[in-house]
Amino acid sequence: MIRVRQLSKRYGDNAVLRGVDLDAAAGEFVVVLGQSGAGKSTLLRCINRLVVPDAGELAVAGLDAIGCRDERALRRQVAMIFQNHHVVPRLSVLRNVLTGRLGSVGTLGSVLQFFQRDDVALAHECLARVGLSHKALERTDSLSGGQMQRVGIARALAQKPRVILADEPVASLDPATSRRVLQYLRDASRDLGITVLCNLHQVDYACEFGDRIVGLAHGRVVFDGMPATLGEADLARIYDDAHGIHPAAAGETAMPAAQPAFATAGA
Repeated sequence: MIRVRQLSKRYGDNAVLRGVDLDAAAGEFVVVLGQSGAGKSTLLRCINRLVVPDAGELAVAGLDAIGCRDERALRRQVAMIFQNHHVVPRLSVLRNVLTGRLGSVGTLGSVLQFFQRDDVALAHECLARVGLSHKALERTDSLSGGQMQRVGIARALAQKPRVILADEPVASLDPATSRRVLQYLRDASRDLGITVLCNLHQVDYACEFGDRIVGLAHGRVVFDGMPATLGEADLARIYDDAHGIHPAAAGETAMPAAQPAFATAGA
């Protein structure tokens, strides 16, 4: 579903991605770990063409994401979930979710925001999937941060994508809410066959929810494997312990591979 080969991106003299290789299959939940500045966000932005890479190959849902002239066709296949919700506060929860259908209703429908009954029914289904059916008609600015992020997930699902990119989706949430949000994403991946590529800082969440973990450091892949194979030496490479940096220093839990924390999703 996602195939990345030797992907590179520079901003001036700063090489952010340095020959990244990555694969993600349909229905796979892949967590990308790395400290700030490792290149995680740039990788996701290259995949959905918000950023144009300097070199390499990138295929998404069967499309050449670098050479594709029809960016709209590409972005219909790829939904994005952001750290800071990116919802429209004054709109209802249902209306926010319906914006996920704008890429599929044609130019006039997008301008007028005209939706068919099927679109509305789909939006309600997506809200039910994230446990927010009872909030459909409320203004979105009345929700908590965790609920707003769940609206973002429902909006992404309403797009009916083949790929979801999640950039630090739980960075501002408490642990119980974070686990609930990640559980919804993982369930969508498994139930609907959607490939999820999720950037995280938290090692324990990566081990708990990821089917696979990719570790980035200084723009390069330094680990790619199952959570059970992630050890302290791998974490040292990902978090660059040679420079005195470690997950625990940022308030994160550095977890040995054999002891992932499998906690129940919070309320």
